[in-house]
Amino acid sequence: MIDSSYVDVGGTLCHVEEAGQGHPVLCLHTAGQSGVQWRHTLTGLAALGHRVVVPDLPGHGRSEPATAGPVRDLGVYAAWCEELIDALELDRPFVVGCSIGGKIALDLAARRGGRLAGVVAMAAEAGPGRVGLSGLRRELEDSAAPSRADRAYLGTLAVVGRAVPAERARLIATMHRREDPLVTTADLIGWGTHDVRAGLAGIACPVHLVVGEDDLWLDPERARDAARAIPDARCTLLPGIGHYPMEEVDDFAARLHGWLTDLARVPEVTP
Repeated sequence: MIDSSYVDVGGTLCHVEEAGQGHPVLCLHTAGQSGVQWRHTLTGLAALGHRVVVPDLPGHGRSEPATAGPVRDLGVYAAWCEELIDALELDRPFVVGCSIGGKIALDLAARRGGRLAGVVAMAAEAGPGRVGLSGLRRELEDSAAPSRADRAYLGTLAVVGRAVPAERARLIATMHRREDPLVTTADLIGWGTHDVRAGLAGIACPVHLVVGEDDLWLDPERARDAARAIPDARCTLLPGIGHYPMEEVDDFAARLHGWLTDLARVPEVTP
């Protein structure tokens, strides 16, 4: 069974879905999207013995907008996630995120790694992402243009991996059209400016970075660099997969369960 509720975090009502019992796992979505990206993982991972918590970040999905408007600093989302973790009384949760969600997960590891069971950061790097910041900032003036939805659809198709059947790729791209262009553009500015490299050596929880071989948004070597900088971290390359592993990989819940089980076996990290 999936429980759906609204939680007041920092003056913003956020939508949260939960399923299952056991050790908590907080799942964070990508830029401009919502918790619907975890719709298959939510119940599958819960059935494997986890309490799965999937929020919509402020301004996304069914959550209210952030009080100060669209967020350009992913550190703001990380601080918001800290408040959410405390509000829901999640004891030493795992944090799993993709794209900006992966960057937020790394930020949380740097902020409060000693209070996390571990982090799986997918499609993310520790330094600023490759994106045209000046163009994105200009888009904030006219990002509601009708062509924005088509660009979201085609852009998503471009970064889905070659191993994904065409029908599923089209479904993923169609689902990704449901976004607020102002929020998405602000998210991408956050992707292009966020940098937690200075904090990697002090991370005090086990970390697993995951990158798709066909991810056009990310150079796998940048993820490997981050893994090398974090004590006892690991990095996995997914052949034929692009930017959205939880939507592209068959039976992703089982794959993620395996990663979390491995992280739980890692001895306490000593930075």
